[in-house]
Amino acid sequence: MNSNVIISDAADIDRILTRITHEILEIHRGAENLSLIGIQTRGIYLARRIQSKIQNIEGVNILTGDMDITLYRDDWTRISHQPIVQATDIPFSVDNKQIILVDDVLFTGRTTRAAMDALVDFGRPARIELAVLVDRGHRELPIQGNYVGKTVDTRRSETVNVMVSEHDGKDLVIIESGESRE
Repeated sequence: MNSNVIISDAADIDRILTRITHEILEIHRGAENLSLIGIQTRGIYLARRIQSKIQNIEGVNILTGDMDITLYRDDWTRISHQPIVQATDIPFSVDNKQIILVDDVLFTGRTTRAAMDALVDFGRPARIELAVLVDRGHRELPIQGNYVGKTVDTRRSETVNVMVSEHDGKDLVIIESGESRE
């Protein structure tokens, strides 16, 4: 039996992104040499929202790009024999930049590892950090978020679904419970 539990609505998501933005600016002491790269799909919209918040707070339009990590995943052949590859658009040099990768959910760490592998194909950043809306645990790799919106205890059988208005028509974070196989 499946059931859905809403854990964040649009107002919650906006507050979380505002807090993450302030944390980024506090730690970096502004936005100098800072760039955001959103991981397809929903991470790109979250990165753009953070970019907009930085623009409103600091008056600086920081560089932002989009990245698809499909072919860098170590499990892409298990996902599909014909994976759908989306656009990667990083219209700036990443060399010596402070890069913040932005994703919706941190789970095993494999997406982040793939994103770091893809990023270094574009150059050598001075630093790579990770901002995530939801950290649901169950790491398989030693990766953690630098900026975490919400930490949620989940079972491996559950799914955390982030919806953003730009892609899904509404902003919500839902935990979907499937039948436990544990």
